Amino acid sequence: MPRSALMNVMVQAAMKAGRGLARDFGEVQNLQVSVKGPGDFVSQADRRAEKTIFDELSRARPGYGFLMEEGGTVEGTDGQHRWIVDPLDGTTNFLHGIPHFAVSIALERQGQLVAGLVFNPATDELYTAERGGGAYLNDRRLRVANRGRLSDCVVACGVPHLGRGNHGQFLVELRHVMGEVVGVRREGSAALDLAYVAAGRLDGYWERHLSPWDMAAGIVLVREAGGFVTDLNDGDDMFGRGEVIAGNERMRQALAEAVRRPLKTATH
Repeated sequence: MPRSALMNVMVQAAMKAGRGLARDFGEVQNLQVSVKGPGDFVSQADRRAEKTIFDELSRARPGYGFLMEEGGTVEGTDGQHRWIVDPLDGTTNFLHGIPHFAVSIALERQGQLVAGLVFNPATDELYTAERGGGAYLNDRRLRVANRGRLSDCVVACGVPHLGRGNHGQFLVELRHVMGEVVGVRREGSAALDLAYVAAGRLDGYWERHLSPWDMAAGIVLVREAGGFVTDLNDGDDMFGRGEVIAGNERMRQALAEAVRRPLKTATH
């Protein structure tokens, strides 16, 4: 599958950062770790990977802006393009030696997501997508799963971090969803959960309390694999609301209804 010049730039940056993360993962016991907040860690690995990505993308596309997990917003002179970068999605997994983490890079053009990449250096799985061009795992074309009933589905979710989010609300949502699906998974990386939906490994996924860099690349992947991504109100304000729900058209809707059911019950 020939890649565009744009995607080649993204892949080169992700691969270079991924090599550093793979090295750090092998030495994870020796990494210096600081605490951003309850249950929220940042390591030297995050910062090194982000600098690598920033340097590579800036060199290849000078003038593009950035929105980054560690570095925040960097205004670009271009004004039309913005990279959205999570250098290490799944930091807690990484720091506990669990090989389920990823580099996530997306590109916005005039406020619209046009390209996304998710790379897990521990498994060498590279997910890429550009608007209108399909989604790929390494060089294999991806399609979302086509199951039509929740009772046949395995879905993923995100559990609110210690000290963040409404744990009570989540537990009620989880109880309702668990009663309708084959299984629920919590794997610790929003970027990879969305990539797995794109690959048909998961039938659906929902999570609250996310940041744009957690989901931007994954949104492009799911859409280009034929799936649907919305906020939990069936709208398109995933970044503003900090939430996402994804699957094929029918399963996204069914999962959204199951997640919202406790809220409906509470208001009647």
